[in-house]
Amino acid sequence: MPVKPVYDRERLNRVLVEQFGVVSRAQVLECGVSRGRLDYLLRPGGRWQRILPGVYAVTNGAVSADQRAMAALLYAGPKSLLTGAVAVRRHRLSCAGLNEVDVLVPADVRVRSAGYVRIIRTGRMPETCFRTRRIRFALLARAVADAARPMTSLSDVRAVVAAAIQSGGCDLASLIAELNAGPVAGSRFYRAALRECIAGSRSAAEGDLMTLIGRSDLPEPMYNAELYTADGTFLGIADAWWQRAGVAAEVDSRRYHLSPADFERTVMRHNRLAAQGINVLHFLPDTVKSEPSTVIRNLRGAIRSGTAQPPIPIVAKPSTPASGSAGGPR
Repeated sequence: MPVKPVYDRERLNRVLVEQFGVVSRAQVLECGVSRGRLDYLLRPGGRWQRILPGVYAVTNGAVSADQRAMAALLYAGPKSLLTGAVAVRRHRLSCAGLNEVDVLVPADVRVRSAGYVRIIRTGRMPETCFRTRRIRFALLARAVADAARPMTSLSDVRAVVAAAIQSGGCDLASLIAELNAGPVAGSRFYRAALRECIAGSRSAAEGDLMTLIGRSDLPEPMYNAELYTADGTFLGIADAWWQRAGVAAEVDSRRYHLSPADFERTVMRHNRLAAQGINVLHFLPDTVKSEPSTVIRNLRGAIRSGTAQPPIPIVAKPSTPASGSAGGPR
């Protein structure tokens, strides 16, 4: 006869601590909890609750984000890895998306999506990952790429791409590499956002401004232009720059600066530019979206006035955010 496992409370407690109070059926039985006892704990009104098939929380209250993530990995198996929006948020970045949890598994793993878990089979299973106790999640570039593909809003894709780059968690080259290595399906907005970054846009708000200008009758500016005096003194970087008119456009919001010190540096940059005769126009991100005609009218007027004046001696150079191509597979 098979030997009945001895109940090991300490072992079960260690598992529960490492797994945020979530456990699989197999783990419970391995710790010596009988099937009868498990059924009793999971009865209606019992102390435990089912989260996913064969995965339980040792509480009957609300389930936390950590518990949902841990349960998804236990359901998907030991080779699984969190990716997409949930993984981006685990890097402490905001990301649009529903409450679905995307989980990567090797292509040969036979497990289906269930409940809030969306299984993504891949032949490019990451070799490395981050961990919070037993929660495993993808590196930021892979998480961003997987989050971007199902998105239906270019603004949402711009936002997560910009947040990833500005945080220093990954660079543009690694995001481009993920685009080129990943599936073509759903990559249109992701490809567009990366092309904007290559062209000079470093934030979602700048991307919105680029799109607005591109659809207008305004002359094409230089984006993220490095501006210098005639003697080579660096003045700053303008979001959009019209050389002949001496006009710079800036998208300003504390939300897009990393700290109060960064915001103060933005003000100082404005003062340096204005002192050299540059006409700096500032727009809030919400204004670019809600009042596009006002933005274009203001820029048109400033460019017209600046062009009527003698050129100012400013040297502009295009910035180079990263090398690479966001062409991707077609």
